[in-house]
Amino acid sequence: KATRSRWETLGWLLLLGLESLPVRMDRHCSNALAVAKYLQDHPRVAWVNYPGLPNNKYFSLSKKYLPKGASGLLNFGIKGSTPSGSARAGERFIDAAEFMSHLANIGDAKTLIIHPASTTHRQMSDEEQLQAGVTPDMVRMSVGIESLDDILWDIDQALAEAVKA
Repeated sequence: KATRSRWETLGWLLLLGLESLPVRMDRHCSNALAVAKYLQDHPRVAWVNYPGLPNNKYFSLSKKYLPKGASGLLNFGIKGSTPSGSARAGERFIDAAEFMSHLANIGDAKTLIIHPASTTHRQMSDEEQLQAGVTPDMVRMSVGIESLDDILWDIDQALAEAVKA
């Protein structure tokens, strides 16, 4: 009976993932650009950082070095009346998400979100967070390959919850 060793299985899985990588990356990038455009016009969003947007400082470099898409990763800020209000809005956004997953990973097939100020960078002082580029209102999103309609629905309903008093 022929069985695969652990390394043969790992190699097979790696090749399987690599075979579909170009198709998945096309979807990550197109979904992320659509999400970034949606967020940039959203009344509850203060700012969006995505190199695929024309107003981003890295747009020209993105077009030069990433002609097929500027990745699936973006950051945005939720509007709040004060810095602490913005931080609380970011936490509420994460809590309200139903479809998106609250994880620190990036590059998954599913959409992942995190509020860095209250999670990955929590051990830093407010000043250190700002020096690291982490603002109280920031949400990091790794946009997945799911239906864009599902992603946008969850963003919209989570933003509605995030800004409630």
